[in-house]
Amino acid sequence: MRVLVTGGAGFIGSNYVRQALSGAYPALADAEVTVLDKLTYAGNRANLAPVAGSERLRFVEGDIGDADLLARLMPGTDLVVHFAAESHVDRSIAGSADFVVTNVLGTHALLEAALRAEVGRFVHVSTDEVYGSIDDGSWPETHPLEPNSPYSASKASSDLLARAYFRTHGLPVCVTRCSNNYGPYQFPEKVIPLFVTNLLDGGQVPLYGDGLNVRDWLHVDDHCQGIQLVAESGRPGEVYNIGGGTELTNLDLTGRLLEAAGVGWDRVRRVEDRKGHDRRYSVDITKISGELGYAPRVKFDDGLADTVAWYTENRSWWEPLKQSAGKK
Repeated sequence: MRVLVTGGAGFIGSNYVRQALSGAYPALADAEVTVLDKLTYAGNRANLAPVAGSERLRFVEGDIGDADLLARLMPGTDLVVHFAAESHVDRSIAGSADFVVTNVLGTHALLEAALRAEVGRFVHVSTDEVYGSIDDGSWPETHPLEPNSPYSASKASSDLLARAYFRTHGLPVCVTRCSNNYGPYQFPEKVIPLFVTNLLDGGQVPLYGDGLNVRDWLHVDDHCQGIQLVAESGRPGEVYNIGGGTELTNLDLTGRLLEAAGVGWDRVRRVEDRKGHDRRYSVDITKISGELGYAPRVKFDDGLADTVAWYTENRSWWEPLKQSAGKK
């Protein structure tokens, strides 16, 4: 079996690759895994270090929008798992062009190449942010797409392209939409690694607005487990929500991180709220649970403690990233 993983040197993609090559997914026990990654600021070969010696791993540095490259890589591929994306909301507010190019045009190029190569399965990894904001209850997969940031709008566009390639051409595409991920190897611009590394360095952490925005937290291991279930048994043309089942306000999350670091609220700096900041996300996971047997396994308190410990023990991984990004 041949698997193409786009964005496989990023946070979530590299987790999937490490799991696939270390025996976590029996269906991929003998699979040859090709990682295609442009190695932008968030892509890092070091994320694949634990499996770098595997004979089943091939790494290709390149752009998902490069049609000639895809024409060489795609033939013979049985499964595409498409993680590659620009994903940081604040960056999309500051400048959205890269998000449209990568998330929309790049996804289109992949779908077209997969269609031409008659790929057996294509999993498009998306986000709950495409639904917008919800005050009460949880979104089912049938909820209208109402994205509020340039990032989420670009992901919603790519979701619709994936749907169109199934409806028009019969390409066996599934779409997954996840809640907020956390875990090791996450680039330190996202809230949990940013806060943890700032606190480890003796700095402050920025808390948006009143801190009452709510997010559902999903450990990256659970997310990738859900993706693999969809890759193996998801129905083509369907969307599957993947959630973690732990909803917290940003204020609550900040308090837990302060406690884990053994510091007080004097380390919190209140900042102006993000433009168009969605108030609450919450996905209904009834569909993936009922059809595919998905359930989150990592308890949030355990996962957060392990994540804090990982960043504490792996300064050599994140310090150069923060220095290069000018985030100290």
